[in-house]
Amino acid sequence: MTMEATRYDDGTISYPGHPRSRNGAEPVGTIDLSEYTAEVVTWTTSTATPPGVREPNHLAIVEFDLRDALEDGDETSVRALVQLADGDVETGDEVEPVYTEELREPGAGIREPASQDWDGYRFEPV
Repeated sequence: MTMEATRYDDGTISYPGHPRSRNGAEPVGTIDLSEYTAEVVTWTTSTATPPGVREPNHLAIVEFDLRDALEDGDETSVRALVQLADGDVETGDEVEPVYTEELREPGAGIREPASQDWDGYRFEPV
């Protein structure tokens, strides 16, 4: 499973991707963020979680440094809101994505479990 950011022909990057960049540019490719580490910009712990999401739920905004994957003139980083494996992180820590088959309880909530993807990534300190 990939965690794809979108590159646009104006040099911008977006995660998640959109049909156009914030400047109206066309997509030209993707970058698999699951192959990179990121730095914790800020984080919090939520104790009022949606149905099926573990409590407490540790969340962070992380920034991926993508200089090695890009061309000159492109933005060099992208940020993402991610779920942390636990609350044992600090601002500035380096974290990596770890694939998880079940980010939430498939039977909880009002949607049919078969209609949803429940896998994804949690982030752990490097």
